[in-house]
Amino acid sequence: MEKQRLSKIMANRGMCSRREADRYIERGLVYVDGEPISELGTKVFPDQEIELSAEGLKRQSTQVTILLNKPVGYVSSQPEHNHPEAVELIDNSTRWRTDRSPRRFHLNQLKGLVPAGRLDIESTGLLVLTQDGRIARTIIGENSDVDKEYLVRVTGILSDDGLQLLNHGLSLDEKPLKPAQVNWQNEDQLRFILHEGKKRQIRRMCELVGLKVVGLKRIRIGKVMLGNLPSGEWRYLRDDELFE
Repeated sequence: MEKQRLSKIMANRGMCSRREADRYIERGLVYVDGEPISELGTKVFPDQEIELSAEGLKRQSTQVTILLNKPVGYVSSQPEHNHPEAVELIDNSTRWRTDRSPRRFHLNQLKGLVPAGRLDIESTGLLVLTQDGRIARTIIGENSDVDKEYLVRVTGILSDDGLQLLNHGLSLDEKPLKPAQVNWQNEDQLRFILHEGKKRQIRRMCELVGLKVVGLKRIRIGKVMLGNLPSGEWRYLRDDELFE
């Protein structure tokens, strides 16, 4: 059995992200077999006991996850052509007034708050912003099986086998797509459930079968629903809400 980087093992165990693990290690908040570790790059055996200190667990418990109903015109992360980032919508004035969380908003919660997945500039709906690497890993990690649900308004004429292909049979970037669940909601709106998240995937899938997307809204990630959250507003993820 070979030793591996401590941060990698912690991430593989779902304790935190690798970046968070490095921060905990730097502060001496990680214990291996009861001994504190504070040197970055430390390697240990995969079967050794690894724990966060009480302070580390406390820091982890204060990390926030925010659900935002992203409007058109905002990008998920890196600004594009002077369009603002979605995180810029997060302040006291845009918090949903019926948010039931007892948490109080303060600016420290914006530090390290990153999107867990993308939603392109023309798309709206549920965007998860989190400080917690465990949640990001659950939603977009390599082995994630959390699905996402979208309502998609389209124009054009669907090819004869188009609906079948949307469900299974299309490829993007020369790689086959995972099976999806796609059906008509009404005469101009499709419902998509995807198990992956390639860049502009739904728009590109629709183009391949003769359709053009004119409206796209994400309404669910795993077990967490957008619900009645108004456009441009946000709320905290509740303790009783899980993505899987």
